[in-house]
Amino acid sequence: MAIEFTVILENRPGTLAHLGQTLGEAGINIDAIHQISRATDSIVQFVPADPAGVEQALSAGKISFTRREVLIVDVMDQPGTLGDVAMVMADAGVNIDSLYLMNSGTVIFGVDDLDGAKQVAAGMAVRVR
Repeated sequence: MAIEFTVILENRPGTLAHLGQTLGEAGINIDAIHQISRATDSIVQFVPADPAGVEQALSAGKISFTRREVLIVDVMDQPGTLGDVAMVMADAGVNIDSLYLMNSGTVIFGVDDLDGAKQVAAGMAVRVR
């Protein structure tokens, strides 16, 4: 199962570089990442290839984090697919609270009900990984 890490950084130059260098020095490859800045902080969420290595690297770098399992699905690469998948999840009562693109046709959904999302995705024309 894929693991999403969330790190809250100060919104100032160098904090993202420190995170990236910490992970890079530990040999961690990031499969997907997204970030949003607010006035004083920045939220970075990412899915690494080696979750155990990330925990060790972040702890050693004194970078606070949270982690959770996320759902990765392969969807058709055509207009409207994201809306269709999101609507089916919504109709099933699953809230999508994070989303980012890994590569063409692969999407990671951070949801409030992982088991429910898995069941929904399994019933759709998507491949759950």
